[in-house]
Amino acid sequence: MIKGLSILVVFFVVSLVLSFVIFFLSFIVATQRPSVEKLSAYECGFDPFDDARTVFDVRFYLVAILFIVFDLEIIYLFPWCTSLGVFGYFGFWVMMVFLIVLTIGFCYEWGKGALEWE
Repeated sequence: MIKGLSILVVFFVVSLVLSFVIFFLSFIVATQRPSVEKLSAYECGFDPFDDARTVFDVRFYLVAILFIVFDLEIIYLFPWCTSLGVFGYFGFWVMMVFLIVLTIGFCYEWGKGALEWE
């Protein structure tokens, strides 16, 4: 127990020291020549022209939610693939039901035009 804890402390200290060294080394090695262009606000390649609290189109939020939903699918698929031998046929069919429900939801969104960008 003590040996494992000491290895963890050594790992934490080495990573902390290394991160500080790399951080401060970037200030020493990098050239610091600030100009008007470098200090200006950068927003998608053009100067900001309006308040940050403007109303966005709902399609941006829809795309973000769809991305999160299908990204979470991958979070469930990876551990399932790595431990499929443990779960056997039951685990396989449970994941197939999950994927079928997800595919039905995807087809519904596609049919409603949620993936269309006009």
